[in-house]
Amino acid sequence: LRAPRPPPLFNAAAPSGRTRNSEPRRQRRSDVDGPLATCAYKLLHTGTSGGLCFRSTERSFRCQEKLCTRYRSAGRGTLVANVLKNGSALLQWRFPATSGLRGFQLGCWWNGTHTQFQCDSVWLGAGCSDYLLADVHDSVRYRICLRPLYAANASNGGPGDCVDFSAEPAGMRDIVIAMTAVGGSICVMLVIICLLVAYITENLMHPAFKGGGPRPTVSWL
Repeated sequence: LRAPRPPPLFNAAAPSGRTRNSEPRRQRRSDVDGPLATCAYKLLHTGTSGGLCFRSTERSFRCQEKLCTRYRSAGRGTLVANVLKNGSALLQWRFPATSGLRGFQLGCWWNGTHTQFQCDSVWLGAGCSDYLLADVHDSVRYRICLRPLYAANASNGGPGDCVDFSAEPAGMRDIVIAMTAVGGSICVMLVIICLLVAYITENLMHPAFKGGGPRPTVSWL
C-alpha cells in the first residue's frame, strides 16, 4: 500500500509540543469559543527559515482594561495589538477567508535612537489568527505589519495592515499608583485638619456669654 501523503506546510493540524510562542503570559480564559484551531508558523532568521512550529489560537482572548492596552491598525483595522502588562503583546487579525489564501507574513520592527531594528519575521499558516510577541521592551516604539499571502493565480491581497504601539514602563506604573495613593491620603488629612480648625475657632476662641448685663453691686453701710 502507498503511504499517505503528508499534509501541506501551512494547513497541518497535527498537535505538537509547545514552543516559546505556544502560550501567552496573559489573563487565563475560562471558556473556549468552539474547538481550538492549530496554527502552524515558521520563524525567519536572517533570510533562512527555521523549523515548523505549532500553537493553539487564542480565539476567546479579550483585552481587559486593567491588564491590557489595545491598539488597532489604521484603515480597515483588521490588525490589533493587545499589549499586556507583563511585557508581551498578543497580535490578532481578521481577514476574509478565500480559497486562494495560503497564509500570512508578519514583520516586526522597533525604533532605536538613530535607526530601526527588526525584531521578528514570521510565516504563518492560513489557519492562524493571532501571534504572541514576547519580551516587549518598555518605552520602545514598535511597528507590526501583516500581509496576507495568496496563491499565484489568486488576486493580490494588497500590502496588508500595520499597527504601531509602545509598552508603558512598569516602573512608571508603580510610581503613578503610589503617588495616587499618597495624594488621596493627603487630601483626607487636609479635610480633617480643616474641620478641626473650624471646630476650635467656633468653640474655644469665641466662648458664649451668659446673662444680659453686669450684676448689680451691693454695698453694706
